Amino acid sequence: MRIVLLCISLLVGAAQAAADEVRLTNGEWPPYLGQSLPHQGIASRIVAEAFALEGITVQWDFYPWARALMLAQRGQRAGTAVWLRNEQRDHDFYVSDPVVDSSYYLFHRKDHPIDWQDVHDLKGLQIGGANGFDYGAAFQQAEADGSLTVRRQTNEQVGLRQLLAGRIDVFPMDKTVAFDMLHQHFSAAERAQLTFSPKPLRSDTLHLMLSRAVPGNAELIARFNDGLKQLRDSGKIAQYLMEVQQPLSLAP
Repeated sequence: MRIVLLCISLLVGAAQAAADEVRLTNGEWPPYLGQSLPHQGIASRIVAEAFALEGITVQWDFYPWARALMLAQRGQRAGTAVWLRNEQRDHDFYVSDPVVDSSYYLFHRKDHPIDWQDVHDLKGLQIGGANGFDYGAAFQQAEADGSLTVRRQTNEQVGLRQLLAGRIDVFPMDKTVAFDMLHQHFSAAERAQLTFSPKPLRSDTLHLMLSRAVPGNAELIARFNDGLKQLRDSGKIAQYLMEVQQPLSLAP
């Protein structure tokens, strides 16, 4: 009898431990996300601490973005962080309350100013972009119908290099990501050559997504949202964002 009770206790304990962990996919997008970053990036930190307030530990698995999304979509991982929401993702996932804001701006050289109000004003410019990035419905449509000439690059760092070399006129990037990349991989002299248009190309929110294919995720997203609200109300999210945004500048 004691052996039976011990086995039952171990099984209950294992089930409880499993219930207190969530396995999520992640990718590389400093300073928001990154395997080698402190706390795996600011967005990862927010997700993990929001879950922790609900007694749940996050296990991160890092993959290229397409695979990270696919694994979560199929239910091979509980979910993935962090993403723009759209109709398809709302269909496949439970989408959380906003984790962080993201605003894309048009970066350009200081010696090549631009003036624009909508994407059609960009016609005639050599525009850069990164493979797989969505720059908003108006931009994507103008690119698709040929109204804009967009040269997609393998990644955002290549795009900034192309901009500095004068091979493109503008390159859209999330401002926080751009500032971080410019400070990590470019010299002060290179940074001093660049600026950005004050009008955002798109402003959105980024979200944790939990797969609808995984049982229990409807309840789990509700718990996450509760923890996220607690974390935001504590002022810690604003504090963490300030830590990565405050030092960033294009000044040499």
